[in-house]
Amino acid sequence: MPFRERIRRMVEARWFQRTIVAVIVINAITLGLETSPTVVDRWGEVLYVIDHAALYVFVAELLAKIYVYRLRFFTDAWNLFDLAIVVISFMPTTGVTVLRALRILRALRLISVVPSLRRVVAALLGAIPGMASIALLLGLVLYVAAVMATKLYSRTAPDFFGDLPTSLFTLFQMMTGDAWSDIAREVMAEHPLAWVFFIVFVLVCTFVVLNLFIAVVVSAMEEEHKREHSMEDVILAQIAELRAEIRELRAAAGTDGRELADAMATAASVPNGASNGAHPNGNGGRRAGRKDRRRGR
Repeated sequence: MPFRERIRRMVEARWFQRTIVAVIVINAITLGLETSPTVVDRWGEVLYVIDHAALYVFVAELLAKIYVYRLRFFTDAWNLFDLAIVVISFMPTTGVTVLRALRILRALRLISVVPSLRRVVAALLGAIPGMASIALLLGLVLYVAAVMATKLYSRTAPDFFGDLPTSLFTLFQMMTGDAWSDIAREVMAEHPLAWVFFIVFVLVCTFVVLNLFIAVVVSAMEEEHKREHSMEDVILAQIAELRAEIRELRAAAGTDGRELADAMATAASVPNGASNGAHPNGNGGRRAGRKDRRRGR
Protein backbone atom coordinates (compact mmCIF):
# COMPACT_ATOMS: atom_id res chain seq x y z
CA MET A 1 0.00 0.00 0.00
CA PRO A 2 1.40 3.47 -0.89
CA PHE A 3 2.59 5.62 1.99
CA ARG A 4 0.22 8.44 1.10
CA GLU A 5 -2.75 6.07 1.18
CA ARG A 6 -1.76 4.85 4.63
CA ILE A 7 -1.53 8.43 5.89
CA ARG A 8 -4.95 9.18 4.39
CA ARG A 9 -6.51 6.20 6.17
CA MET A 10 -4.91 7.28 9.42
CA VAL A 11 -6.14 10.88 9.11
CA GLU A 12 -9.69 9.76 8.30
CA ALA A 13 -9.77 7.06 10.99
CA ARG A 14 -12.15 7.51 13.90
CA TRP A 15 -9.45 6.92 16.52
CA PHE A 16 -7.38 9.74 15.01
CA GLN A 17 -10.29 12.18 15.20
CA ARG A 18 -10.97 11.18 18.81
CA THR A 19 -7.32 11.72 19.65
CA ILE A 20 -7.41 15.23 18.20
CA VAL A 21 -10.57 15.99 20.20
CA ALA A 22 -8.87 14.79 23.39
CA VAL A 23 -5.81 16.96 22.68
CA ILE A 24 -8.02 20.01 22.06
CA VAL A 25 -9.89 19.48 25.35
CA ILE A 26 -6.66 18.98 27.32
CA ASN A 27 -5.10 22.05 25.72
CA ALA A 28 -8.18 24.16 26.52
CA ILE A 29 -8.01 23.03 30.16
CA THR A 30 -4.31 23.91 30.41
CA LEU A 31 -4.93 27.36 28.90
CA GLY A 32 -7.63 27.90 31.51
CA LEU A 33 -5.32 26.81 34.32
CA GLU A 34 -2.71 29.31 33.13
CA THR A 35 -5.05 32.11 34.25
CA SER A 36 -4.44 31.13 37.90
CA PRO A 37 -1.20 32.59 39.32
CA THR A 38 -1.11 29.91 42.01
CA VAL A 39 -1.30 27.08 39.50
CA VAL A 40 1.27 28.75 37.24
CA ASP A 41 3.73 29.16 40.12
CA ARG A 42 3.45 25.47 40.99
CA TRP A 43 2.86 23.77 37.64
CA GLY A 44 3.96 26.41 35.15
CA GLU A 45 6.60 24.27 33.44
CA VAL A 46 4.25 21.31 33.07
CA LEU A 47 1.55 23.53 31.56
CA TYR A 48 4.13 25.02 29.20
CA VAL A 49 5.18 21.56 27.98
CA ILE A 50 1.57 20.41 27.52
CA ASP A 51 0.69 23.59 25.66
CA HIS A 52 3.55 23.26 23.19
CA ALA A 53 3.03 19.51 22.78
CA ALA A 54 -0.59 20.14 21.85
CA LEU A 55 0.47 22.80 19.38
CA TYR A 56 2.94 20.42 17.72
CA VAL A 57 0.21 17.77 17.48
CA PHE A 58 -2.00 20.27 15.66
CA VAL A 59 0.84 21.15 13.31
CA ALA A 60 1.50 17.47 12.57
CA GLU A 61 -2.22 16.96 11.87
CA LEU A 62 -2.33 19.87 9.42
CA LEU A 63 0.86 18.76 7.67
CA ALA A 64 -0.55 15.26 7.29
CA LYS A 65 -3.77 16.63 5.79
CA ILE A 66 -1.85 18.88 3.41
CA TYR A 67 0.28 15.91 2.34
CA VAL A 68 -2.79 13.74 1.74
CA TYR A 69 -5.17 16.24 0.16
CA ARG A 70 -2.63 18.69 -1.32
CA LEU A 71 -4.44 21.56 -3.06
CA ARG A 72 -7.83 20.16 -2.05
CA PHE A 73 -6.90 21.00 1.54
CA PHE A 74 -7.26 24.72 0.81
CA THR A 75 -10.70 24.31 -0.76
CA ASP A 76 -12.26 23.27 2.55
CA ALA A 77 -13.31 26.18 4.77
CA TRP A 78 -12.87 24.12 7.95
CA ASN A 79 -9.28 23.31 7.04
CA LEU A 80 -8.57 27.01 6.50
CA PHE A 81 -10.21 27.72 9.87
CA ASP A 82 -7.90 25.22 11.60
CA LEU A 83 -4.87 26.58 9.74
CA ALA A 84 -5.64 30.17 10.80
CA ILE A 85 -5.98 29.18 14.45
CA VAL A 86 -2.67 27.29 14.43
CA VAL A 87 -0.89 30.17 12.65
CA ILE A 88 -2.20 32.61 15.28
CA SER A 89 -0.81 30.31 17.99
CA PHE A 90 2.70 30.75 16.56
CA MET A 91 2.60 34.53 16.78
CA PRO A 92 5.01 35.98 19.36
CA THR A 93 3.16 36.58 22.62
CA THR A 94 5.92 38.15 24.70
CA GLY A 95 4.54 41.35 26.17
CA VAL A 96 1.38 41.23 24.03
CA THR A 97 -1.58 40.27 26.19
CA VAL A 98 -4.06 40.16 23.30
CA LEU A 99 -2.03 37.64 21.29
CA ARG A 100 -1.46 35.58 24.40
CA ALA A 101 -5.20 35.48 24.99
CA LEU A 102 -5.84 34.43 21.38
CA ARG A 103 -4.29 31.03 22.09
CA ILE A 104 -7.60 29.96 23.60
CA LEU A 105 -8.97 30.03 20.05
CA ARG A 106 -7.54 26.52 19.73
CA ALA A 107 -10.56 25.33 21.71
CA LEU A 108 -12.69 26.45 18.77
CA ARG A 109 -11.15 23.64 16.75
CA LEU A 110 -13.76 21.42 18.38
CA ILE A 111 -16.21 23.02 15.95
CA SER A 112 -14.34 21.65 12.95
CA VAL A 113 -13.65 18.24 14.50
CA VAL A 114 -17.01 17.35 16.07
CA PRO A 115 -19.64 16.71 13.33
CA SER A 116 -22.60 17.84 15.48
CA LEU A 117 -20.96 21.21 16.12
CA ARG A 118 -20.23 21.58 12.43
CA ARG A 119 -23.90 21.05 11.67
CA VAL A 120 -24.94 23.73 14.18
CA VAL A 121 -22.47 26.25 12.77
CA ALA A 122 -23.53 25.43 9.22
CA ALA A 123 -27.14 26.05 10.21
CA LEU A 124 -26.23 29.38 11.81
CA LEU A 125 -24.33 30.46 8.70
CA GLY A 126 -27.31 29.47 6.58
CA ALA A 127 -29.56 31.62 8.78
CA ILE A 128 -27.48 34.77 8.33
CA PRO A 129 -29.52 36.19 5.40
CA GLY A 130 -32.76 35.92 7.36
CA MET A 131 -31.10 37.20 10.53
CA ALA A 132 -29.74 40.22 8.65
CA SER A 133 -33.28 41.31 7.72
CA ILE A 134 -34.45 40.90 11.31
CA ALA A 135 -31.40 42.79 12.60
CA LEU A 136 -32.26 45.65 10.25
CA LEU A 137 -35.82 45.67 11.60
CA LEU A 138 -34.52 45.63 15.18
CA GLY A 139 -32.13 48.49 14.47
CA LEU A 140 -34.93 50.54 12.95
CA VAL A 141 -37.16 49.96 15.99
CA LEU A 142 -34.32 50.87 18.37
CA TYR A 143 -33.53 54.05 16.46
CA VAL A 144 -37.15 55.24 16.39
CA ALA A 145 -37.61 54.44 20.10
CA ALA A 146 -34.31 56.14 21.01
CA VAL A 147 -35.26 59.35 19.22
CA MET A 148 -38.65 59.35 20.95
CA ALA A 149 -37.15 58.61 24.39
CA THR A 150 -34.53 61.32 24.01
CA LYS A 151 -37.13 63.94 23.12
CA LEU A 152 -39.54 62.84 25.86
CA TYR A 153 -37.32 61.95 28.84
CA SER A 154 -33.92 63.63 28.33
CA ARG A 155 -34.62 66.20 31.08
CA THR A 156 -36.25 63.72 33.45
CA ALA A 157 -33.51 61.04 33.26
CA PRO A 158 -30.40 62.51 31.60
CA ASP A 159 -28.26 59.58 32.76
CA PHE A 160 -30.40 57.21 30.67
CA PHE A 161 -31.84 59.37 27.89
CA GLY A 162 -29.62 62.48 27.82
CA ASP A 163 -28.65 62.09 24.14
CA LEU A 164 -29.22 59.68 21.26
CA PRO A 165 -26.23 57.32 21.88
CA THR A 166 -27.12 57.09 25.59
CA SER A 167 -30.75 56.38 24.75
CA LEU A 168 -29.72 53.67 22.28
CA PHE A 169 -27.59 51.95 24.92
CA THR A 170 -30.31 52.25 27.57
CA LEU A 171 -32.99 50.82 25.29
CA PHE A 172 -30.68 47.98 24.26
CA GLN A 173 -30.18 47.23 27.95
CA MET A 174 -33.93 47.28 28.49
CA MET A 175 -34.42 45.01 25.48
CA THR A 176 -32.27 42.38 27.20
CA GLY A 177 -34.46 42.62 30.31
CA ASP A 178 -31.69 44.10 32.47
CA ALA A 179 -33.28 46.40 35.14
CA TRP A 180 -35.77 47.83 32.68
CA SER A 181 -38.43 48.16 35.36
CA ASP A 182 -36.10 50.28 37.53
CA ILE A 183 -35.45 52.67 34.65
CA ALA A 184 -39.15 52.82 33.82
CA ARG A 185 -40.11 53.59 37.45
CA GLU A 186 -37.55 56.39 37.64
CA VAL A 187 -39.08 58.03 34.57
CA MET A 188 -42.66 57.33 35.72
CA ALA A 189 -42.00 59.37 38.86
CA GLU A 190 -42.49 62.47 36.72
CA HIS A 191 -44.25 60.95 33.68
CA PRO A 192 -46.99 58.57 34.99
CA LEU A 193 -47.95 57.42 31.48
CA ALA A 194 -44.39 56.52 30.53
CA TRP A 195 -45.20 52.85 31.25
CA VAL A 196 -47.07 52.72 27.94
CA PHE A 197 -43.92 53.57 25.98
CA PHE A 198 -41.71 51.14 27.87
CA ILE A 199 -44.13 48.21 27.83
CA VAL A 200 -44.79 48.59 24.11
CA PHE A 201 -41.05 48.78 23.45
CA VAL A 202 -40.30 45.69 25.54
CA LEU A 203 -43.14 43.73 23.94
CA VAL A 204 -42.04 44.61 20.40
CA CYS A 205 -38.31 44.09 20.86
CA THR A 206 -38.08 41.29 23.41
CA PHE A 207 -41.12 39.18 22.65
CA VAL A 208 -41.43 39.72 18.90
CA VAL A 209 -38.17 40.68 17.23
CA LEU A 210 -35.86 38.51 19.34
CA ASN A 211 -38.16 35.53 18.93
CA LEU A 212 -37.93 36.06 15.19
CA PHE A 213 -34.17 35.45 15.51
CA ILE A 214 -34.86 32.17 17.28
CA ALA A 215 -37.42 31.17 14.66
CA VAL A 216 -34.98 31.81 11.81
CA VAL A 217 -32.21 29.83 13.51
CA VAL A 218 -34.51 26.90 14.30
CA SER A 219 -35.80 26.89 10.72
CA ALA A 220 -32.24 26.87 9.36
CA MET A 221 -31.30 23.97 11.64
CA GLU A 222 -34.36 22.01 10.51
CA GLU A 223 -33.41 22.58 6.87
CA GLU A 224 -29.86 21.42 7.58
CA HIS A 225 -31.23 18.35 9.32
CA LYS A 226 -33.52 17.57 6.40
CA ARG A 227 -30.65 18.06 3.95
CA GLU A 228 -28.53 15.56 5.83
CA HIS A 229 -31.38 13.07 5.97
CA SER A 230 -32.04 13.48 2.25
CA MET A 231 -28.39 12.80 1.52
CA GLU A 232 -28.52 9.73 3.74
CA ASP A 233 -31.67 8.55 1.93
CA VAL A 234 -29.94 8.96 -1.44
CA ILE A 235 -26.94 7.00 -0.24
CA LEU A 236 -29.15 4.25 1.19
CA ALA A 237 -31.11 4.09 -2.07
CA GLN A 238 -27.90 3.73 -4.06
CA ILE A 239 -26.70 1.00 -1.72
CA ALA A 240 -30.02 -0.82 -2.14
CA GLU A 241 -29.71 -0.58 -5.95
CA LEU A 242 -26.17 -1.93 -5.82
CA ARG A 243 -27.29 -4.82 -3.63
CA ALA A 244 -30.12 -5.64 -6.06
CA GLU A 245 -27.69 -5.60 -8.99
CA ILE A 246 -25.29 -7.86 -7.09
CA ARG A 247 -28.12 -10.30 -6.36
CA GLU A 248 -29.09 -10.32 -10.04
CA LEU A 249 -25.50 -10.92 -11.08
CA ARG A 250 -25.19 -13.74 -8.58
CA ALA A 251 -28.43 -15.30 -9.81
CA ALA A 252 -27.29 -15.04 -13.42
CA ALA A 253 -23.91 -16.49 -12.52
CA GLY A 254 -25.63 -19.35 -10.68
CA THR A 255 -27.82 -20.17 -13.73
CA ASP A 256 -24.85 -20.10 -16.09
CA GLY A 257 -22.90 -22.28 -13.71
CA ARG A 258 -25.64 -24.88 -13.57
CA GLU A 259 -25.95 -24.93 -17.38
CA LEU A 260 -22.21 -25.36 -17.71
CA ALA A 261 -22.22 -28.18 -15.15
CA ASP A 262 -25.06 -29.94 -16.99
CA ALA A 263 -23.21 -29.64 -20.29
CA MET A 264 -20.03 -31.06 -18.75
CA ALA A 265 -21.97 -33.94 -17.18
CA THR A 266 -23.60 -34.74 -20.56
CA ALA A 267 -20.27 -34.66 -22.32
CA ALA A 268 -18.76 -36.95 -19.72
CA SER A 269 -21.61 -39.50 -20.12
CA VAL A 270 -21.13 -39.86 -23.93
CA PRO A 271 -18.53 -42.57 -24.88
CA ASN A 272 -15.38 -41.57 -26.71
CA GLY A 273 -15.80 -41.26 -30.43
CA ALA A 274 -19.62 -41.23 -30.41
CA SER A 275 -19.74 -37.63 -31.40
CA ASN A 276 -17.90 -38.13 -34.70
CA GLY A 277 -19.72 -41.33 -35.70
CA ALA A 278 -16.96 -43.67 -34.52
CA HIS A 279 -17.58 -46.99 -32.81
CA PRO A 280 -18.32 -46.75 -29.14
CA ASN A 281 -15.11 -48.55 -28.49
CA GLY A 282 -12.08 -46.70 -29.66
CA ASN A 283 -10.53 -49.81 -31.20
CA GLY A 284 -13.82 -51.09 -32.67
CA GLY A 285 -13.04 -49.73 -36.13
CA ARG A 286 -9.74 -51.60 -36.30
CA ARG A 287 -11.30 -54.89 -35.20
CA ALA A 288 -14.11 -54.59 -37.80
CA GLY A 289 -11.51 -54.02 -40.50
CA ARG A 290 -9.61 -57.10 -39.51
CA LYS A 291 -12.81 -59.24 -39.60
CA ASP A 292 -13.64 -57.97 -43.11
CA ARG A 293 -10.18 -58.88 -44.38
CA ARG A 294 -10.48 -62.40 -42.93
CA ARG A 295 -13.85 -62.88 -44.64
CA GLY A 296 -12.37 -61.74 -47.89
CA ARG A 297 -9.80 -64.40 -47.61
